[in-house]
Amino acid sequence: MSFIVEAHNALAAKLAERTGFEAIWASSLTLSATMGLRDANELTWTQVLSLVEPMTDFIQTPVLLDADSGYGDFNIFARFAKKAEARGIAGVCIEDKAFPKRNSFAKTRHALEDTSSFTAKIKAAKDGQTDPNFCVVARTEALVAGASMDEALARANAYEAAGADALFVHSKQATATEIQEFTRQWGGTIPLIIAPTTYASTPTADFEAMGVSAVIWANHALRAATASMEQVYGEIFAAKSVAGLEGRITPVQDLLALTQTDELLDAEQKYAPVKPKVR
Repeated sequence: MSFIVEAHNALAAKLAERTGFEAIWASSLTLSATMGLRDANELTWTQVLSLVEPMTDFIQTPVLLDADSGYGDFNIFARFAKKAEARGIAGVCIEDKAFPKRNSFAKTRHALEDTSSFTAKIKAAKDGQTDPNFCVVARTEALVAGASMDEALARANAYEAAGADALFVHSKQATATEIQEFTRQWGGTIPLIIAPTTYASTPTADFEAMGVSAVIWANHALRAATASMEQVYGEIFAAKSVAGLEGRITPVQDLLALTQTDELLDAEQKYAPVKPKVR
């Protein structure tokens, strides 16, 4: 079983890579939040690509990009997928909620797109890819939307038949009961992905026993960073000083090392203009 972790910028992606994660999840929730936007298609697909491209430039670890509901019809999604592939993104994940989507944990009604329109997006993206390793992951929000297990299974089967490389089945229940029942009934052969945000207390060994191929820790890095920043800002504001922070925060030299400043300094020596000798 593989473990994929969220990163919301290139620095976070580098830290995840150094830790050893096998893939990075570029989450629409956390990318939107870093821009001060809601996870409701307020971030355009061109902005999404501009935010994720620095990750692929900075790390070698594959990036799976959360593409919401595809930003439009089959044509728009196929164009988006082609642009993502060209930027070195390893795969895109598309969910079957109607546009404009709402975050799965928002307390509102979640409308699903009809199956035929969604499968058209999968087919168009797969037909347009040039890298055989590029992945299109189909995410069903049927359980989140309150649809029946039968509908969730029917959608999953349709998405596999349309050519999806993997299936992401989502649930926002407090336990993994829905996921367990889904895996018990589903007879698909493509890899199964989950994001146990609300049922994180379930042992990962249980997921493996269910036949889950990959687990996404979908938003925890930004949530941790937000909590840490709030605490530090509060301490600085209260003390009117940063004197008590050193030793508890990342040293400046470590940030310089992460961004490969030594490589630049070496290059300066290599490419420095030769000054003419004065006679």
